[in-house]
Amino acid sequence: MSFLQHLEVLRWHLIRSAIAIAIGFIGAFIFGNWIAENIVLAHKNPDFITYRFICKLSAQMAAWFPGILSADTVCIGQNLPDRLQNFSMAGQFMSHILMALVVGIVVAFPYIVYEIWRFVKPALQNTERRMARGFVFYTTVLFLSGISFAYFLIAPLSVNFFLTYQLTDEIENIPTFSSYVSLVTTLVISCGLVFQLPILIYFLSKMGIVTPRLLKSYRRHALVGTLVLSSVITPPDVLSQLLVSVPLWILYEISIVISGAVARKREMN
Repeated sequence: MSFLQHLEVLRWHLIRSAIAIAIGFIGAFIFGNWIAENIVLAHKNPDFITYRFICKLSAQMAAWFPGILSADTVCIGQNLPDRLQNFSMAGQFMSHILMALVVGIVVAFPYIVYEIWRFVKPALQNTERRMARGFVFYTTVLFLSGISFAYFLIAPLSVNFFLTYQLTDEIENIPTFSSYVSLVTTLVISCGLVFQLPILIYFLSKMGIVTPRLLKSYRRHALVGTLVLSSVITPPDVLSQLLVSVPLWILYEISIVISGAVARKREMN
């Protein structure tokens, strides 16, 4: 195929992916009220599963260390503002669109990965196809793991931190709805993409750009990088940064193992 023919094939893959996102977007837009109240704004509810787990853990720790810790030592999510506000004329509408777009991308993600695989597959040899057979499955699992990690751990910690942080009693925290939606969606999508690191390392190793020796030699640099990245995508508190940096570091170690497997396979061939 010529270069233009490849572009034509790529164009149709992109069009089908865009249609899948559009279908998810329309569905999410129609049920925007339910999504906003039960998914996006769920982190404002004191009964959110993460808050209940942390509060139970706090009570258990108080029982283990009586007189040292109280039942509400690390209990969070109990003093959040009841309502958000909107100052822009189109603020709620634009937030509605952002929520629907993010949900559309999340729902269509497996199909998008499948279209990418269909475009790349003809260029691979039979052995390479067998090695990358689970590309769609593993990519989807990592993405869903990333957004679940962000939604159930990082987002509630971030929401609690920002909504309860108070410089002085003379200032009341009543954030805007758009800033709240932007925070939650950014965290979810960012973690979903960051969790694709093992997949990225696999293909870089296949191309010979990355080797296990190179990854091992840059372990210390990677540790600093994970701390910096976690500080960017989380609120400025140590607990949230550590909770993000630990799985990122685990993903880096998994990437070393994957790169080593690719290198051994290349030597055998």
